[in-house]
Amino acid sequence: MTKPVLPIIQQTASKPASPAEIAKNIRPGDIEGLKIVFINMPLRETAVPNTTPEGPLLMATNLRQNYGVDARIIDLNAYRIKDELAKQRNLPNGRHLTDAEVLNLISTDFKVRGEPDIVGFSGKITTLKWQEKIAKMVRHLLPDVFLVTGGGLATELKTGLFNYIPELDGAAHSEGDEVILKICLDAMTIKKHGLAGAVNSGKLVPYHLGYISGRHRFMYAGNRPENLDSLPFANLDLLAEDVFGFKILEYYLGNAVWGMSANNSSAAPFSMTRSTTATSGRGCPYGCEYCYRGAQGERKWGARSAWHIYNQLAHYIEKYGIDFHGFPDDNFAVTYDRIVDLVPLLRPLGIRWGTHTRLDEAAGLKPKSGYPGEYIFEKPLRIEMMAKAGCIYIGFGPESANAKVIEALGKGGFTLTNGFVPTRINGKTYNFPRSMIEGIKNSCEVGIHANCTWIKGNPTETLNDLKETVAFMAWQEKYYSQYGILPEAVNKRMFTLTWYPGTKIIHHPRVKHELNRIFGLNFNPTTHEPVCDEKFYEYCLALDDATKVLEGPDGEPLNFSDMSNDTFLRVRELVDSDRTLEILDM
Repeated sequence: MTKPVLPIIQQTASKPASPAEIAKNIRPGDIEGLKIVFINMPLRETAVPNTTPEGPLLMATNLRQNYGVDARIIDLNAYRIKDELAKQRNLPNGRHLTDAEVLNLISTDFKVRGEPDIVGFSGKITTLKWQEKIAKMVRHLLPDVFLVTGGGLATELKTGLFNYIPELDGAAHSEGDEVILKICLDAMTIKKHGLAGAVNSGKLVPYHLGYISGRHRFMYAGNRPENLDSLPFANLDLLAEDVFGFKILEYYLGNAVWGMSANNSSAAPFSMTRSTTATSGRGCPYGCEYCYRGAQGERKWGARSAWHIYNQLAHYIEKYGIDFHGFPDDNFAVTYDRIVDLVPLLRPLGIRWGTHTRLDEAAGLKPKSGYPGEYIFEKPLRIEMMAKAGCIYIGFGPESANAKVIEALGKGGFTLTNGFVPTRINGKTYNFPRSMIEGIKNSCEVGIHANCTWIKGNPTETLNDLKETVAFMAWQEKYYSQYGILPEAVNKRMFTLTWYPGTKIIHHPRVKHELNRIFGLNFNPTTHEPVCDEKFYEYCLALDDATKVLEGPDGEPLNFSDMSNDTFLRVRELVDSDRTLEILDM
């Protein structure tokens, strides 16, 4: 069918005031008594849910504690049903709810806990199909509810999302902590005056776009709160149990954040019994071509203080009895001084924790000025201080060990600045970036398990380039063995490079060419944004688990590398069958 095509832009006549300026004029009494339900969408079905939905939790906690709003969460990602259907589909961790089960859950929640004035969706771009279905359910159950979506999908598609989910009243891009107050205020204005009266009152500015494609539409612009410490940390009790009594929070607490059982490309030589997650900061100052961070601040880095983190962990330890906490940040170690402050605070807690950062930061290495071939380590190493504060796990994302591919991914810079280390693997010499080698060694020496994630099928990547990455895995196995770490604790899974809307790798000629050839995607010649037509819609629906190979309508794989399709698929087969090191024999 043919749908109208709205572009991926924010269609405001003039630049609106910042969400902070608008939010500071909203008083608790302005929205007190409003009812809002956040619906968190299902994510990767093959992985157990182990990361509580922090965005909805933070917004709901703030609305309840400080504004008198009745905010609650329906978390559709919290379910993995183990039954005969899951067995038939080969899903040992269980399956998502069926459409009928979702409808029953939502409708029962509305009946028992009260009909909301606002329903807010949260989900990544991979949840497009879910959001389509659930928008229809919600609109059927509550024809007049104010229906808004946020998170990754809304941030990447913005007004273009109205092409695919016409039931939506609004979309909110970027960070929602402040702009959710304006969303609530608009909903309250509509509740008091009716839609027509609210529009005529002029109180819906600046995010009301007008009457578009059969509905009044809103495009909300989120932003970073000036002080992240001003936000209350997430009240996990909002996930205590669903309307049928299923204890959601206990399920989350019992699922390991990282490790083999998590099925999320992490491997670890340790286990955990009860774990929580919460980011310590937002954004990342680096500009990797394949990474999209629009919903979490993009390259604008912001951090919670050491004291704020300490208070949260102390509370979680006391209340939930956790023995591990995960900080799923893009880059935890950016702020050196905060790591210094964390040591005396977290060390007495005795809590083990893990996070993500970069291998060059773990290396703490830079060339010695005036002395070619010599290098200086930072003192003390930030990795050493993190270990003293209780860190036992870091997920690194080098993605490749080949210099040419690293450059193509936009990860050169500090990774390659320190030169290379010739290393013999299986009788052949490979040149590994020194920053990667030293980052791994530093981590092991201080007792932090270094887990690396990898991407195959990158632009310019040949089979020999990929072998350099696989050889690095083999080097890890050998190096880790001296610390008693088994080969299984070295991650040898690999993602497949996938273009996600909003990522800069689209500017690589090979990527854009293949997206057009395989999926028929078209791009605006002025903005270089994809056109939100039927081809783009079908592509978004195909996005899923980043390990899988996307296939076009005729079954041809989407392959951005310089490997032939046969080689590309053979590599994927070996990785999926836990035989990654055999790639070295191809």
